[in-house]
Amino acid sequence: MTLNQVYNGNNIDEVVEILGKYGRDAKIIAGGTDIVIALKNEKISPKVLIDITKIADLKDIEDDGEYIKIGAGVTFTQIIRNPLFQGNLYGLYKACRMVGSPQIRNKGTIGGNIANGSAAADSIPPLIALGSKVKLLSIDGTREIAIEDYYNDPIKENEILTTITFKKPKENQILTFAKLGLRKALAISRLTSATFIEFDDEDFVKSIRVASGALGKYPMREYEVEKYLIGKKIEAKTIEGAIGTIQSSMDERLKGRATLPYKRVAISGILKEAMELAVKNKGGVKE
Repeated sequence: MTLNQVYNGNNIDEVVEILGKYGRDAKIIAGGTDIVIALKNEKISPKVLIDITKIADLKDIEDDGEYIKIGAGVTFTQIIRNPLFQGNLYGLYKACRMVGSPQIRNKGTIGGNIANGSAAADSIPPLIALGSKVKLLSIDGTREIAIEDYYNDPIKENEILTTITFKKPKENQILTFAKLGLRKALAISRLTSATFIEFDDEDFVKSIRVASGALGKYPMREYEVEKYLIGKKIEAKTIEGAIGTIQSSMDERLKGRATLPYKRVAISGILKEAMELAVKNKGGVKE
């Protein structure tokens, strides 16, 4: 199959119409950091490419006071430069800052990071920890799904991912992120951990979401760790208990994998860092 046409999408409705017409024979290109490589290596062979880089509606970051909405075409650099992602949303800023090289961050989009479906995508664990939802449009209608469920029901061939939305954190809530890679920012993530913690007035964990990357087939919630941490203070003994809890989950999840011994050791440092950052940065980023 040979690529024979490139469409420059002028608006979302037009893209939806083209996707409805061509289905599996069409691919969307935004930053192009993944799809261009796939085309060169002949891993995909679409008849049609739909360029969405000029669609302004996909490049907005909106804050209505209660929710934050990020357009799927927003680049990692846009997020890094937006002051909205300092303070208690610093974990998402940090994850985006650690994506690839400056050139990749300038081109790569957060929507593409989700749609690509990689288990090691840096931005996904923080978005899962935030309880984010993605909106997908097609000629069949609108579909909204939590990012933590996305990998079980990913984007379909006739859909376009348009927005990522999450509730704006309160003052007593903090998002953190920690990563272990081979060569720091230029490495594909080997392990990542994100925590979203709400503290009560006495610094006990009131609510929490913990998400991991590269500890399974896709980024995921660590429900057993969350259950363990509820009602506790984040201190040395508690952190050790949380590490033991996630290691037990990994033993079952990664049973028989050659990487398990390495990941058991590595996750201890990553999870510890993510939780210690939550305590350190509560009330304002001090990293």
